[in-house]
Amino acid sequence: MRSTDLTAASWRRSSYSNQDGGACVEISDDFAAVVPVRDSKVSRGPVLVFSSSDWASFVSALKSGQLSG
Repeated sequence: MRSTDLTAASWRRSSYSNQDGGACVEISDDFAAVVPVRDSKVSRGPVLVFSSSDWASFVSALKSGQLSG
């Protein structure tokens, strides 16, 4: 598996984040083929990297309620 250099990535927090920081994720839109995701509370921690198509499928499933508990 190829490594993605994330040193210059700009991150944005989920629009569902609360003002206190809560349990949030951040993603970077800087890459065409992949979507890096990290915990906003641990910005220097591990990053999960998903293919753009897998991320789009995940977001679509969330929006349609397929993944609601």
